[in-house]
Amino acid sequence: MYDPTVARLTYRSLLGRRRALILGALPLLLIAISVVVRGLAGADDQTASDLLGGLALATMVPIIGVIAGTGAIGPEIDDGSVVYLLSKPLKRPTIIFTKLIVAIAVTMVFSAVPTLIAGLILNGNGQQIAVAYTVASLVASIAYAALFLLLGTVSRHAVVFGLVYALVWEALFGSLVPGARTLSVQQWSLAVAHKVAGGDLVTSDVGLTTATVLLVAVTVLATWYAGQKLRSLTLAGEE
Repeated sequence: MYDPTVARLTYRSLLGRRRALILGALPLLLIAISVVVRGLAGADDQTASDLLGGLALATMVPIIGVIAGTGAIGPEIDDGSVVYLLSKPLKRPTIIFTKLIVAIAVTMVFSAVPTLIAGLILNGNGQQIAVAYTVASLVASIAYAALFLLLGTVSRHAVVFGLVYALVWEALFGSLVPGARTLSVQQWSLAVAHKVAGGDLVTSDVGLTTATVLLVAVTVLATWYAGQKLRSLTLAGEE
């Protein structure tokens, strides 16, 4: 199910100079803001939770997921180079699964690691805030990578649709419309973070069991459907 050659090509595509600069911009901004906030406000648990929840989990993680998930396959479909990959004796689900693993790894590195560093700067992991949001970032990275990899497979405008989901649905509707929060990767990951941190600083509108089921279901279904769409793309090309 995992092909090293496909993985190497995908890493090379995602971590090219221009895309790497984009991927690194938000984590550096998060860390810089954390340093300033710590210097001005000192170590405060509520401030740390607000910043990690509002900037790291709600903004940085989904945007990086968009870049990594769509970038893992979207450009190859757009420029037609995917035909070369599909001509190889590889099963289509293997291609998708390999690209998903790469997208997850890149999303985790560029989101969870900076989140942990920022949390340690803000309050030294008081009340497990840094670890809780780091775990939430790791969990969210998996679901976001699968969702946005699917978008990259089915649409030429995947980045636009991904940003609309991340910034409009997750950040705007997710904070204003109670019902929308149930269908939010952010809220699902916050349920996991709440379990890790305990207390009332990290909260979620979704229970842990529901969140876990939805995270697994979305990841599996998105990955499966992306494989089906890639298979149909192959058939269309052969015809």
